[in-house]
Amino acid sequence: MKTNLEGITNKLKDNNIRLSHQRLKVLEYLDRHRIHPTVEQIYHGLNEEIPTLSKTTIYNTLNKLIEAGLVKVITIEDNEARYDINTDFHGHFKCRTCEKGLDGFRIYTRDMYFSGICPRCSEQEKCKDS
Repeated sequence: MKTNLEGITNKLKDNNIRLSHQRLKVLEYLDRHRIHPTVEQIYHGLNEEIPTLSKTTIYNTLNKLIEAGLVKVITIEDNEARYDINTDFHGHFKCRTCEKGLDGFRIYTRDMYFSGICPRCSEQEKCKDS
């Protein structure tokens, strides 16, 4: 589902969240990079355009967006938080071998995570064992 950035900025206004340039850029990054980025990925993605941007600002922005219900945090890995601009009910899958997420799953329970091995990696493991 494609998120409408204008709709998000209106939601920010509705939630009395100030529309700073940095907050809008973080939102734009999340909207354009639907890979469930980490703070580190957001920072490196925006650092060249906004050299004064700090990781603290990104964390604070994400916390505000989470409080407003515009972003949700995903913790598939114990040591890594990722951020999703799509707050609709949907599932996430990450292959344990190649670490890629797979599309096409339709999950109806919120915040349910699956862990396993994708078919491609499973086939490669079979070939190695032969």
